[in-house]
Parts: sequence; structure tokens; C-alpha cells
Amino acid sequence: MTSAPSLDWRTRVAIRLGTWVLYALGSTWRVQVHGRQALLDRAPDASRVVLTLWHGQMLPLLWAHRQPTGVIISEHKDGEIIARIVETFGFFGVRGSSSRGGTRALLEAVQVLKRGADMAITPDGPRGPRYRFAPGALVLAHRAGAPVVSLVAHVNRKWQLRSWDGFEIPKPFARVTIEYGEPVMLSDPDVRAAAARTEEFAQRMREALARVEALAGQPARA
Repeated sequence: MTSAPSLDWRTRVAIRLGTWVLYALGSTWRVQVHGRQALLDRAPDASRVVLTLWHGQMLPLLWAHRQPTGVIISEHKDGEIIARIVETFGFFGVRGSSSRGGTRALLEAVQVLKRGADMAITPDGPRGPRYRFAPGALVLAHRAGAPVVSLVAHVNRKWQLRSWDGFEIPKPFARVTIEYGEPVMLSDPDVRAAAARTEEFAQRMREALARVEALAGQPARA
């Protein structure tokens, strides 16, 4: 296993302060969640899922989800910073990316699913283009025999960074509407066929975004 990069004391203090700020901000958000109850009601031996979420919506989605879930995170120093932050939300890092340590991360993610934990992947991460669905999540789901579940958000008041992913930070007391999609099992004959379905799953997430915009403001349903 690759050892995690060490962080200097200033970075560690900044992470701690940043985490406090996130918790203070997140505690003001008014969150409505749709479609999650089926995941919460699963039996312990039921199939785990691969959650797909757009990179720019990570903050409200990770805040709302907050249950033990694996996340593929870069092995670089910035990845270590992200890993320590997401751990405070109940997630754990599987280290690697498409450009570094990808094969090892994929194999470890398969084992995470088989051991009984979900995996969350940003199919347009870590560098975009925005909303471009890379095949990694589908390869993982096919190899692990796990269904894919889209996870999207609508935020009515937010700051949006001028980054490639349009990173969203809900403002204090923002209304955050979340939708968990229906699980989709990949029955393709091989992993290559599954990986070729990226546009189909990108379209599923676009449709989910449209649905969650329509759901915003309605009473939450299970």
C-alpha cells in the first residue's frame, strides 16, 4: 500500500478550521431527500451500490449522505487534504485516480463493495470536462456486480466557483434538494460493453438533474 503524504501543521490547522466552517454552514441548510429510503432499508447482506455524482456538487451531496462510503481520491497532496475532510463526514478514501494508481484503486474499490460498503465516484472528475461521464464507475459496477445509483442535487441559493466543475457551495439557510436514482444493474456480457454505455448514464444524470429541479420545494418523499 502507498503511504499517505504527510501534511505540515499549517495545512492540518487549515483543514480543522475548514471542517468547522463546513459543519457550521451545513447545519443551516434545509435539506430534502428523495429516493434514499430503499438504500437505508437494505439488509446487511444486500448488494452495495456505486453512487455517481458530479464533481461540482460534491459538497451538498457529501453533507447530505454522511454514511460509511468509499470515495476514490487522488494520491497527490491535495488528495490527502480531501481525504481528511471527507473522513469527518463518515467517508473513507480509496487512493488512486485515472492518471495515477488507477488500476490498484479499481481493484480495492471492488473489494470495498464486496465487503459491504457503497462506493461514490465523480464520473467527470478529477479534472473534467464538466458533466463528461468517464467509464470508471461502469467498469467498477460491472466487475463488482453492483448496481449504479445516480445522486444529484439542486441548491436554490449558492456560491458557484469559476472552476472547471462550477463547484457549488450552498449559502446559509439554502434549500438543498437531493435525489437518489433508481438502481441500475449492468447486465452487459463483458466490461467493454458496460464501459461503452457512458452517454446513456450521462443522460440519466441529466434527466435526474431536471427531476430534482422540479422536486425542489415539494415535501420530501422516501
